[in-house]
Amino acid sequence: MLQLSTIKFLKALKLNNNKPWFDENRKAYEAARQDFADFIDQVIQTFAKKDPSIAHLKAKDCMFRINRDIRFSKDKTPYKTNFGASINSEGKKSMTAGYYFHLEPGASFTGGGMWQPPADMLAKVRQEIDYGLKDFEKIISSKKFKATYGSLTIEDGQVLMRVPKGYESDNPAAEYLKHKSFIATMNIADSDLTNKTLVTTVYNAFETLQPLNGFLNRALE
Repeated sequence: MLQLSTIKFLKALKLNNNKPWFDENRKAYEAARQDFADFIDQVIQTFAKKDPSIAHLKAKDCMFRINRDIRFSKDKTPYKTNFGASINSEGKKSMTAGYYFHLEPGASFTGGGMWQPPADMLAKVRQEIDYGLKDFEKIISSKKFKATYGSLTIEDGQVLMRVPKGYESDNPAAEYLKHKSFIATMNIADSDLTNKTLVTTVYNAFETLQPLNGFLNRALE
């Protein structure tokens, strides 16, 4: 579970997203970041028994910086108001399918998959879905997947209006071939963040997602 102080820090940061406040509260930030790192390490150690490909990872390999890249953004607030970790066999910079945990009061979630892969990887995944549609649909239509995630998560701008070049509009897999990302997410209530069952909750979510990650990564082999 996470400490209540970590949740309070992120809430305060959202109200005071500026460098002077952050510098004054750096110790609180460092404590919150360490608490999040400890949680991620616990998740990795626990789920590595199910997925050995992540056993070598540490939280530092998975966690993102809190500083925002504001060079090309109209929003000049300097800090993210969340902690995020991409638990992937190759670390947070990898584009292959993996697991994710997002801590943000009022908007926390877990899940994973493959988010915005480069064109060559996306083409391979689409081809795999075209060839193995039955296997793909079996994964995302399973009772466990539906109970946990409902369906694949569709983000704005992540689905084409038409099927990509090389595929007919009446292709049985057309609905999925339009996707630019293949992810699934499950919201987590603030009250659950400080619950002792949080690691188990994340473990179960990752376990449900594992077949999808396996399918997506096989496409790249």
